[in-house]
Amino acid sequence: MRMFKTVFVAAAMSLAAAPAFAATCGNTGDGFSAWVQDFKREAQSRGISAGTAEAALTGVAYDRGLIAYDRTQRPFKMSLDQFIAKRAPASLISQAKSRWAKNRALFDRVEQQYGVEAPVILTVWGMETAFGAIQGRKNVFNGLATLAYDCRRTEMFQGELIAAMQLVERGDLQLSEMRGAEHGEIGQAQFLPSSYLKYAVDGDGDGRRDMVRSSADTIASIANYFRAHGWRHGGGFDQYGPLSEWNKATVYQQAIAYAAEKISQ
Repeated sequence: MRMFKTVFVAAAMSLAAAPAFAATCGNTGDGFSAWVQDFKREAQSRGISAGTAEAALTGVAYDRGLIAYDRTQRPFKMSLDQFIAKRAPASLISQAKSRWAKNRALFDRVEQQYGVEAPVILTVWGMETAFGAIQGRKNVFNGLATLAYDCRRTEMFQGELIAAMQLVERGDLQLSEMRGAEHGEIGQAQFLPSSYLKYAVDGDGDGRRDMVRSSADTIASIANYFRAHGWRHGGGFDQYGPLSEWNKATVYQQAIAYAAEKISQ
């Protein structure tokens, strides 16, 4: 999982530049507690309710392990064959085909609505979280607050921290559901909060955009993401422009195209 997150957070979601915030940053944990108090007020100035800001940030602690990991991230070094063996093996292809067969009507509806074929959706879903089985259990607010305080990418992660609070305010997820991976990725497709806000959709018609529990919401949201980034229906699975918006690593893009083609056969 850690190897995967290296590339995902580095560029996968192609986030727009976040607005500058008043709260300062730090390169050690010494000023973190004071920063958290400042950021609660900053969040309110950005439209977050006092209750949400307080609940989201109460109890967060500076994660030195996350900072050490974040500062030593490296791109993938595996060959395509090595990466496929690890992240897109025959078992993923088989499971994807089974899920497609069992949920054909859903995938057909999503393809008709968003113009994104089932094999690429299934590949991303499987590679990200093993079809929802491995979503991460870390406190999203703790990780995001740590990274937002750190000076490396403070504007980006302060934006993500605000977006995470907005997800709660919008009613997509409860505070108790804000669990995910190291850098705040959430749900079965591991969207960062800002991408969750932009691209998550209600795929099962229950009125919520719940990518933690709802496979239908996840499937439709992945399709919505790719449509928004230029996916062309019928254009083949090697559409590296849209795939690069998902993940900048060439080997990751090639693995998606490879697995999607195998699933389609």
